[in-house]
Amino acid sequence: MLAVLVCTVTLAQNAYYQKAVAKYKSVSSLTASATKTKHKASVAKDAVSQGTFYVKKPNKVLITFNKGKDALLMNGTNFTMTVNGRKFKTNSTTNPQFKTFQNVLESIFTGGNVDLSKNNDVDIAKSGSNVILTITPVMDKKKAKRQLFTSFVLTIDSKTSELRTIRMNEKKGNYTEYRFSGYQLGAKVSDTIFQ
Repeated sequence: MLAVLVCTVTLAQNAYYQKAVAKYKSVSSLTASATKTKHKASVAKDAVSQGTFYVKKPNKVLITFNKGKDALLMNGTNFTMTVNGRKFKTNSTTNPQFKTFQNVLESIFTGGNVDLSKNNDVDIAKSGSNVILTITPVMDKKKAKRQLFTSFVLTIDSKTSELRTIRMNEKKGNYTEYRFSGYQLGAKVSDTIFQ
């Protein structure tokens, strides 16, 4: 009985998720405006900056600020986070948290063509008109201590099918949140910006 209930919940979650991302099936690239909020619990005021969000199917994503001095890049399995011009790299083949993050981004921007039901660290929920995807890494305590992020939370507006936010939660209440608006679906995006 429990297995049937769990399966039903998963099917229901998958149904509203699939509906929310369906419009991306026919979109090969896009751009949007991005706002980055860096929150540190120990600092009174959040740091906010404006930038641009680029996507090119099947697996290229760039969120860039301050003329590239701050950026989050996914180019296939390679991830690069640039902070004040300093680059931090990881690869999703060796970093399980980023493998799931890659799967979720690819699933969204291919219109649900990547099956998320196999990722036991992804929760899909509906909140009003939003679909919320939460990635919480499942790992032992030793590995968890080395992880920079405790979870990723992605919000999709199911009315417009637009990814609205990516929030990367850190330890001690710190986080980085990216908000997206002004989508230009089908905008020309050169491969060279993902290098």
